Amino acid sequence: METRRCSEPNGDPGAPEAGRGPIAAVVLAAGRSSRMGRPKLLLPLGGRAVIARVIDAVLASTAAPVAIVAGAEIERLRQALQGRTLTWVLNPDPAAAMLDSVRLGLQALPSHWQAVVIVLGDQPGLDPETIDRLADKFAAGGRGIVVPVHKGRRGHPILVAARHRDEILRSHDGLGLRGLLRAHPEDVQEIETDRPSVLEDMDTPSDYREWRERLGR
Repeated sequence: METRRCSEPNGDPGAPEAGRGPIAAVVLAAGRSSRMGRPKLLLPLGGRAVIARVIDAVLASTAAPVAIVAGAEIERLRQALQGRTLTWVLNPDPAAAMLDSVRLGLQALPSHWQAVVIVLGDQPGLDPETIDRLADKFAAGGRGIVVPVHKGRRGHPILVAARHRDEILRSHDGLGLRGLLRAHPEDVQEIETDRPSVLEDMDTPSDYREWRERLGR
């Protein structure tokens, strides 16, 4: 599997048109794990590495292709994810904002995807049904940004239509995807879910202990 290092948009200069391709996914796995004190995505959880739980949920959904953006731990992540079909993207500056990883992932995707699901690599409770519900709502509703909501709070992953690609690549520095949502409130579709996992990530040792109590070692 080739590792890509992207700095400019690839493919056609304009965003791919809706209806011409699949729902892709970008998994963000380039963080430094500074609050955990060790590479959190490689920690064992329920018989698999944390990142394997997340990637397996994405691969079990209808999202494809799947790009994973990684940083300094890219080779160790490759080992943890052997046998899985992924597009690997290197973020040479993991200390940069998360938006930089989103941009790198978008640039690595092939042309003509219809929408992309932006997935956090540290959400071990992610399930494929949540991703598929976002994709179904996008296909049925026509709005270009679909966000899961649990008890009034917006969570992750987030689905974004291809028509927003160029704006993400060029705008919202310092705000990230929140800037996109604020710029286009009329294009945001919320989808209510009873799954608190859309709000739950794993940042600290105490978070990890809680997840191990729920899912095992």
